[in-house]
Amino acid sequence: MNALDRALGEAVRAAGPHASAVTLAVTCGDREEIRCHGRTAWEPGAPPCTPATVFELGSVSKTFTALLLAELATRGELALDDPVERRLPPHWRPARSGSARPIRLLHLATHTSGLPRLPPGLLLSALPDWFGNPYATFDDRRLAGALARTTVHGTPGSRYRYSNYGVGLLGRLLAETGGLPYGELLAERIGRPLGLTATGCRPDAPELAVGYRHRRARPPWLIPGLPGAGAVRSSGADLTHYLRAHAEGRNGRLGAALAEVQRLRLRLPGSTDRLGLVWMHRHSGDRDLYFHTGGTRGFTSFVGFSPQGPTTVAALANTGPALDGRFVQAGYDLLRAAAGLD
Repeated sequence: MNALDRALGEAVRAAGPHASAVTLAVTCGDREEIRCHGRTAWEPGAPPCTPATVFELGSVSKTFTALLLAELATRGELALDDPVERRLPPHWRPARSGSARPIRLLHLATHTSGLPRLPPGLLLSALPDWFGNPYATFDDRRLAGALARTTVHGTPGSRYRYSNYGVGLLGRLLAETGGLPYGELLAERIGRPLGLTATGCRPDAPELAVGYRHRRARPPWLIPGLPGAGAVRSSGADLTHYLRAHAEGRNGRLGAALAEVQRLRLRLPGSTDRLGLVWMHRHSGDRDLYFHTGGTRGFTSFVGFSPQGPTTVAALANTGPALDGRFVQAGYDLLRAAAGLD
């Protein structure tokens, strides 16, 4: 049994007994390996998990939103310093703020906008379906209404505060600028140049695994008003292409954007970790590690890369995040090991 087979065994144990499918995708230099375990559902006769099996990514979607922002910026269609108000759809009212400083697109991509974690009113409306599809009824109309009722906390750009709301709003503004719905814009600007054939926001995506929470099947994740925060789905094969593009930075059309998302912007409070555009960064030994995690009610994900090597890791499971975080930790440990740090 080689090291990746052992890592897959550890990831399966970390995912726990409720996951029917686990994928690990690892590259190191020119080597590329994808290991899959189990089947796409617990139901008898479900297809086996393969590199083409699609998983919900949850907050890993935010890295796609960051790259889309950088792509539009490097093409001159917007600027990272553009005020949010300039990019709002017609007739949308901006958030209220006691600061003279506007919220800028860069603030949304670095969690420094001053927006709360969730839009006002979403939590209360989500409670009846909290363990199923809490965002399903939060559409574009409700996002516009929530924004008008939002009060910005503090001075934009002055404080890190993780916000699904902020990155979700960013995705909506990028769609407005690009003239397409978020999923279509992502396919055109990111998916096509990187050759991502299984990546998108469709809840009926072909080869989508069934998600589970405590071994109870969860419906496909719906997040119509905030797709940029958590609606993207992808496969181990596609994430290999996606992460290699980041680690190698050699994609001609997206090269400048791939470099932009990795440019470090701030240090996280009480930590040596830093932040690029959405991506978390940690320096360990002589390696730069970029990573992000995600989860929906039925899926858990980890992605990471190191330009040195270059090295990439994607870890995917079709069960919701556990409180102990063991699966995410297994993904991070594999990234360190693949980068030669353990």
